[in-house]
Amino acid sequence: MQIWVDGDACPAEIKELLFRAAIRVKMRLTVVANQSLRIPKSEFLSLLVVTSGANIADKQIVELLQPGDLVITADIPLAAHVVQKGGIALDPRGHRFTEENIGERITMRNLLDELRGSDLITGGPAPFGPKDKQAFANQLDRLLAKRL
Repeated sequence: MQIWVDGDACPAEIKELLFRAAIRVKMRLTVVANQSLRIPKSEFLSLLVVTSGANIADKQIVELLQPGDLVITADIPLAAHVVQKGGIALDPRGHRFTEENIGERITMRNLLDELRGSDLITGGPAPFGPKDKQAFANQLDRLLAKRL
């Protein structure tokens, strides 16, 4: 198992938690982003910088992903590709995307995009907070425990 992080939109505190976990369990973690980011020096951590453009980082993750790998992303279309390819997709708030729920999540995303485009609703998700970080940490611990 390897961990892939969709680095451009992942909250810094989640990346820090992931770095510590990957080092602790000696698991490869790669942050994929379209700009250089600071990551701790470790044989288990790496940064893959891709060119700027729509979904370039997402495409790179899907291309490199192996079945059973864990991908951290809030991007629902990317999560759908991960699940389809046999990977595990987890968002920074601790929600796991599965074959059972990904269709519903895509439908809801598309509906909300349409409503925002029509100015029927404004805004996005609630601000990231301590409960989200705890939910993510709990889900990550469960996933890593299963893999180890």
